[in-house]
Amino acid sequence: MKLQVNEEAAKWFIEEMGLEKGDMVQFFLKIYGGIPTVHPNYFLGISYGENGKIAIQQEVQGITFYFNEKDAWFLDEYNMKVQLGKGEPEYFFEES
Repeated sequence: MKLQVNEEAAKWFIEEMGLEKGDMVQFFLKIYGGIPTVHPNYFLGISYGENGKIAIQQEVQGITFYFNEKDAWFLDEYNMKVQLGKGEPEYFFEES
């Protein structure tokens, strides 16, 4: 279970969301609509700030990217990589 956000993707989030060092970006689960995932019927959402107790995190360029305890199960068997693709982040899931 691992979360990896590369430097280019972090830079995209910083620019698009107007983030500053010390800010937090949460990945959370949704049932309908959002970023497709490896789990059928579950999608990713993204929000700003801290919400709940952090379970999985990575700090890149002073920004903390994380899943809280409620949604940490999502990465029990997978690693999630976030990389910059064609002008926006792309999300990859690999078995851990």
